[in-house]
Amino acid sequence: MKKKRQFYLVAEEILPEAMWKTVKVKEMMARGEVQTVNEAVQQVELSRSAFYKYRELVFVQHDIDADRLITLFLILEHRSGTLSTVLNSIANFGGNIITINQGVPMGEIAHITATIGIAQMNISVDDLLTQLLQFPGVRKAEVVGYS
Repeated sequence: MKKKRQFYLVAEEILPEAMWKTVKVKEMMARGEVQTVNEAVQQVELSRSAFYKYRELVFVQHDIDADRLITLFLILEHRSGTLSTVLNSIANFGGNIITINQGVPMGEIAHITATIGIAQMNISVDDLLTQLLQFPGVRKAEVVGYS
C-alpha cells in the first residue's frame, strides 16, 4: 500500500539552496520566460539532476489573497456594447474574468453570471458595483458569492 504523502509549510530561508532554485526554475517555466529546463537551470545555476530530484516535491504556497474570487450577477439591457463595456471596466480595475455565463436574452434583458478574480483589483468590490451601475444598460449588479 502506498504511503500518503505528508506536506509541511516551511519558511524559504531554511530551504536548501537546490530546493529554492528548483522553485525558481518552475516559476520561470510557468511564466514562459524560458523554453527549456536546460535554459532555466543554467540561469539559476542549478544542476539538471537536482531540478529533477526536487521538482515534484517542492511547491510555492501562494499568498492567500491570490485566489480570492467573487461571483457577480448582472442584469443588462440587450444592446450592442453593454456587456463589453462592463467586462472592460472590470479588467481596467484589475479584475480578472474567470468565467462568464449569459442566458438567452428575454424581453431585451440579459442575465449574466461572472466569476471574477479580485486579488489585483485597485478598487473595493462595493466601489466596483457602484461603477458598474452607472453604465447605460446596467440594470442590476450584485455579488452573489465569495470564495
